[in-house]
Amino acid sequence: MKIIITGSLGNVAKPLAQQLTAEGHDITVISSNNNKISDIESLGAKAAIGSVTDLEFLKATFTGADSVFLMTPPMIDATDIIEKTVNVGKKYAEAMAETGVRRLVMLSSVGADSPVDNGPIAGLHQIENLYRDLENVSSTFLRAGNFYINFFNDIPLIKNAGIIGANYSAEVKVPLVHPKDIAEAAAEELVKVTSAQTIRYVVSDNREAGDFAKVFGSAIGKPDVPWVEFSDEQTFQGMSQAGLPEEMAKLYEEMGRGIRNGVIQKDFIEHGSPIGGETKLEDFAHEFAERFNS
Repeated sequence: MKIIITGSLGNVAKPLAQQLTAEGHDITVISSNNNKISDIESLGAKAAIGSVTDLEFLKATFTGADSVFLMTPPMIDATDIIEKTVNVGKKYAEAMAETGVRRLVMLSSVGADSPVDNGPIAGLHQIENLYRDLENVSSTFLRAGNFYINFFNDIPLIKNAGIIGANYSAEVKVPLVHPKDIAEAAAEELVKVTSAQTIRYVVSDNREAGDFAKVFGSAIGKPDVPWVEFSDEQTFQGMSQAGLPEEMAKLYEEMGRGIRNGVIQKDFIEHGSPIGGETKLEDFAHEFAERFNS
């Protein structure tokens, strides 16, 4: 099959490209970085260099494809973050419609069912709706849990203050996922021949926040690291002081609030809290410890 992968050689796109090329598929990886060409080609894939905001580039790249893996790039330094995220989704949708691609797999998120109280996930909610409206296109929305690798951002807090936390309590359960588990699920979905529109939750573990402190603390030789529930204001101030732009810090504060009040986990729980990924919290703790000690 001819498959297009967005996301350059990121944490999901790279293992996805590796798996699909190993299976013998014709893979093209979209990247905005010319310096990635040799790395993409070394995987056995073709490189398409251009911007995902460029409709003509997307149309040229999508033409003739059997399926596409669609993800929106992070816009941490942007203003009007939700609007700009949705605009990328609109470009993808238009390119799909004009080139006749019949199958898409979207990297979405737990919480994308809700239009409110989910921070940056609100953009994915709108994009899912855009793709649902495409005629003669089968779609799978991979609603992924919180990326394990996001915990790397907590390393300075543990090193400097001896704590880890967020604006939700230690008793709140958070769906978690490893990027490689997302890549495996995406690879399965991209080669399916189907006319259905489906939601697939991609979660590797579902754990209380207090377990993050216990498991990571034990892995780094600091078993007494506590989980601390911050106020919304403390959460915003902490992210701002760490250098996150104000708009994104506000969105992440809102996302934490959505986890605290259960809005983000609601549909996942109603689907039976499915866990299909292999990488458990304890497995990832080895990666966390390696990064902590590096």
